[in-house]
Amino acid sequence: MNDRSSNTPHDHPPEVLVLQHTLEDAPGYLGQWLDAQGVSWQVLCAEAGEAYPDSVRGFRGLAVLGGEWSANDDRPTLRQAEALIREADTLGIPVIGHCLGGQLMARAFGGRVERLPQPEVGWLPIQMADSDAARTWLGEASEAVVYQWHYDSFVDLPQGAEHLSTSATCTHQAFAIGPHLAMQFHIEITPEKIGTWLASPGHVYPAAVAQHPDSVQSPADMNAATRQYQAGSQALADHIYRCWRSRWSA
Repeated sequence: MNDRSSNTPHDHPPEVLVLQHTLEDAPGYLGQWLDAQGVSWQVLCAEAGEAYPDSVRGFRGLAVLGGEWSANDDRPTLRQAEALIREADTLGIPVIGHCLGGQLMARAFGGRVERLPQPEVGWLPIQMADSDAARTWLGEASEAVVYQWHYDSFVDLPQGAEHLSTSATCTHQAFAIGPHLAMQFHIEITPEKIGTWLASPGHVYPAAVAQHPDSVQSPADMNAATRQYQAGSQALADHIYRCWRSRWSA
């Protein structure tokens, strides 16, 4: 049930492994994109009791999703995800991380994740670095509006990482290291995912809306912004995912 494929024989081994931490943070647009590309992929959800593999050997790409947990939580599956990220690097398998996934990449490669003074929740602008790496991964635009839902972030980048983007309240929005990309934002977001999260937003979110109106959107504002920015987010995701795929081994 977890092997997802498009135009691929069922006995064909999956090319991409997707690590899903929590039930509510599904692959979203990433899964739609992989299907549209005819890429075979497998998703394993830790909260559903699906064990992560001991190795990523044999895969061409590794994607790590987000979730409401902190990257610093004492959870064995988070440490296993970090070990798989490091193994993927050793094997030359490109890794892409979304929100918590990006934070785990930072930790795996020697960076640091901490609670931010101000959270980001909703559709918010990021600014791109003026660098070849930023233009390669994120395109030519100097700014984009992307979807955020995080209280922590990678505050120190790993040695050798290239800073790619920033925002008003979160210094590091994305970094590249080797063939890998870590993002703080949710480029895999869909309206369905947003609806799921707003239906059960947790106990911190309502207070954050009142305390940080400049960086935490209300449900009404968020839904209006989704109609305005979803198409642009998917266009940016197409670019990012194509760049990631271009680094997979033949």
